[in-house]
Amino acid sequence: MFLSIKEMQRGAVRFKEVFQPGAIEFLDEQIQQAGPLEAQGTSELVASIMEIRVRGHLAVRIEAECDRCLETVDFPIDTGFDLLYRPTPAPSEEEVEIDDAGSDIGFYRGDGLELADVLREQILLTLPMQRICRQDCKGICPVCGQNRNQVDCRCHQELPDDRWSGLGNL
Repeated sequence: MFLSIKEMQRGAVRFKEVFQPGAIEFLDEQIQQAGPLEAQGTSELVASIMEIRVRGHLAVRIEAECDRCLETVDFPIDTGFDLLYRPTPAPSEEEVEIDDAGSDIGFYRGDGLELADVLREQILLTLPMQRICRQDCKGICPVCGQNRNQVDCRCHQELPDDRWSGLGNL
């Protein structure tokens, strides 16, 4: 769904959309949508500064690989959002400092925003930075490559060279 500035000039635009798995690309093969993405909310335009405000709620199940053992993990996401978008500023030769208030604002080009892009961004920001299946995940054995959660491989790990031990204190 395209959130058009022309429609928002007439008033707030309500949306209630369901995106089936595969409809939104996450640009990371390790992240997959496992169920329908349900999103609802409103978008409105602050005409004086052409700022778009998108408020709403989304619910979806995401599957991703555990960062330690590479098994598939289910991450349910059920969150609200309140976002601001401004028109992309004209390119400038000089550096522009972004203050704390400016870091919470997104930018758009053209006649509006694509709702799928807004939702993708929110999902990626909501997912944990380190995606693990459980806190006590043992990961993969660096010697044989077995999943230590499933197999006790008893591989012998070489101890690091003592000549480098001083670097461990840094």
